[in-house]
Amino acid sequence: MYTLGIDFGTLSARAALFDIRNGSEIASSVYEYPHGVMDEELFGRKLPSGFALQHPGDYADALKYCVSRVISDSGLDAKEIVGVGIDFTACTLIPLKDGIPLCFYEEFKDEPHAYAKLWKHHAAAPYAERFTELAKKRGDGFLDHYSGITSSEWMFPKVMEILDKAPKVYEAADSLMEAGDYMVFLLTGEMKRSICQAGFKASWNIKTGYPSKDFFRELDPRLENVVEEKLKGEISLLDKPAGRVTEKGAALTGLAVGTSVAVSCIDAHSALLASGICDAGKMMLIIGTSGCHIMMNEEERYIPGISGTVKDGFVPGYYICEAGQSCVGDHFDWFVKNCVPMSYAEEARAKGINLHKLLREKAQKLRPGESGLIALDWFNGNRSILNDSELSGMILGYSLRTKPEEIYRALIEATAFGTKVILDAFESGGQMISELYAAGGIASKDPMLMQIYSDVTGKKIYVSDYPQACALGSAIIGSVAAGVFESFSEACRSMAQPCSRVYSPIPENAEPYSRLYEEYKALHDYFGRGGNDVMKRLRELR
Repeated sequence: MYTLGIDFGTLSARAALFDIRNGSEIASSVYEYPHGVMDEELFGRKLPSGFALQHPGDYADALKYCVSRVISDSGLDAKEIVGVGIDFTACTLIPLKDGIPLCFYEEFKDEPHAYAKLWKHHAAAPYAERFTELAKKRGDGFLDHYSGITSSEWMFPKVMEILDKAPKVYEAADSLMEAGDYMVFLLTGEMKRSICQAGFKASWNIKTGYPSKDFFRELDPRLENVVEEKLKGEISLLDKPAGRVTEKGAALTGLAVGTSVAVSCIDAHSALLASGICDAGKMMLIIGTSGCHIMMNEEERYIPGISGTVKDGFVPGYYICEAGQSCVGDHFDWFVKNCVPMSYAEEARAKGINLHKLLREKAQKLRPGESGLIALDWFNGNRSILNDSELSGMILGYSLRTKPEEIYRALIEATAFGTKVILDAFESGGQMISELYAAGGIASKDPMLMQIYSDVTGKKIYVSDYPQACALGSAIIGSVAAGVFESFSEACRSMAQPCSRVYSPIPENAEPYSRLYEEYKALHDYFGRGGNDVMKRLRELR
């Protein structure tokens, strides 16, 4: 028997088919979103600062292409696929009417707020502040699970923004859905909401549910019934099926009618299962366009700056905690596209490699601290520990001798320092990390970065060579939801892929990185904790 995992990332989607007996990949396929991330304009219309939109049609096209291609390439009968699991970036919010994204309707095709708001849509920051201020004033308590903060990346600030900026969109939408839940709906016709996404991104708690009607009425009278009117759908655990593939779902993808489909999951979380993590104390670093730091525990702990703690939010019976960095691979990519001279591009072409590989080759020859540079990795704001999307990136120490590879390495080191800030917060809060794992495209492809992370954190890091960790994790969820395995631990014993590489700290790098980290923390606190709000003043001026 076989299970299918479908991983929807920021720029592309990928599907992979796995043998249930050993987790081996049978076939896989990738689809790049044609519209990409629309953060500057929407079909010729300039977008305000902080926007990050996507076209929901790209998601449906990716589902159709990837699944049908995998089935075709595998040579299997679709009936041999017993389960499907889906993960998605979150919070990615889509307004729907009659199960159709509003941007598909003629009257809304030019309205930015009718499109999918990607996780890194930060234009909702003022609404996140209002949400947080009211929750603190009322003392309702639900923000205790999120370090007392609501992020502009989450659902309700984006809902508030739609209501305020495009009330006709809000009124027309009969459902506001996470994109992961929407993909499950396309396959099954069932509007089920994932406990993983609702718990981390929509202020939902398994004991108390969503914030109260009184809270929403005080926030805005028009939001009093937002839960009943716009968030229809049962919230479901990940080990239960969301539904089964309908005739429409089968026609779209080539899957067999009746195939079990699991409840959707946040993309980064699914990678835990791929490495066999289904119990407490082990932290997973997801290193891609952004970064996530995820671990499970047997009891709830409130840690300042952590993005959330959700009971049963992943493996039933455990609390799962998440922190993150809003910009990792994104700012490496920014630097390569905007700041590298033509001579480097010509050298890369001559060697038959891309610019990232050329810069890594040059950067790995540098010793820690040799460049005299240090950076703050806030090019897309700070998610953890400061939870402030209005912060911005910085590089300090330039001279006329500064080389591109020195800047590139400083950006990598900045993300490692940001990770150490998060790890220190977890352990200061009593959540000790027994083992550190890493997954994601960058983790599997960049040994230099992983060595720097190990040197900076002072910890061994276990990395799987398998690059499709999220898809494998989703396939494992799909196998449990289909009833093939009774638990995630049983499924992991059969399907998880062992971590074949281990990065250990290099002793001679400890002292220079310790000194650099102290400088990073000084800058972190000065610019991030109110010592100097120049970043926000510059944003206002822009």
